[in-house]
Amino acid sequence: MKINRIQLNCRRDTAFGGELGADPVFLLLRTPIMYEENGQQLRTEGVSAALLTSGYKQSFRPVKGKPIRYDMVSFRTSAADRQYISSMNFPQDTPIELADDLVISGALRSMQSQSMHRGKHISEFMELSMRIIFIALSETYDNAPASPVEKIPRYAELRKLRQAIYDDPMNSWSIDEMCEEMRISRTYFHRLWTAAFGVTCLQDVIESRLLRAAELLKNTDKSVYEIAVECGYDSESYFMRQFKKHKNCTPSEFRRRALSTEDK
Repeated sequence: MKINRIQLNCRRDTAFGGELGADPVFLLLRTPIMYEENGQQLRTEGVSAALLTSGYKQSFRPVKGKPIRYDMVSFRTSAADRQYISSMNFPQDTPIELADDLVISGALRSMQSQSMHRGKHISEFMELSMRIIFIALSETYDNAPASPVEKIPRYAELRKLRQAIYDDPMNSWSIDEMCEEMRISRTYFHRLWTAAFGVTCLQDVIESRLLRAAELLKNTDKSVYEIAVECGYDSESYFMRQFKKHKNCTPSEFRRRALSTEDK
């Protein structure tokens, strides 16, 4: 299995589908969408995922004029890969609604991070990550028992709040304001968040901003200062220090690596 490209935090105002390319595409659709199946107009209600096969012609459309937000992986498969995917027993070319996208989101973020470093085991890492995604999708489709994290108090609210953070990383997210909105103490909030997601809320805020920064560095010619501001940082130097701490390279080095990878 060869990964062609990984794009996170994408937004689109118009319908899309078949024009994504000739190779299979995995989509994590973070907003409701409209689509057609067996002549019927259907829609998803929350987060969903879809594996689109080569030559897929169906279109996914925005709901009520709101942009579609999504993550995407394009990849090539061998005969063995296709056999493995078929054995997972989930439908292709149609959205599967997810009760929890934690595993899939985490795998996609790890894949994007690893793609910039090009270690000697990158191919194995990418293939194993895709298999984790397919397993998670298969378990969802088979109506596997709910994850224990869903039993955490206020889990649905926390999950919605976490999604909002990743959708709008430049917002000045305040722990105190979140606690006030949920009417819980700061200590209890931290305990619930860490139990639900395995990281602190602050770590999620930082990760959301650095993911957005990575996309802008890779896909635009904006300056490091402009990207720092767009990602919610008041100080360019602080942004650069935090980026290097978490990505093991400066923003400029990251951009050079990304451009070099695309040229290969």
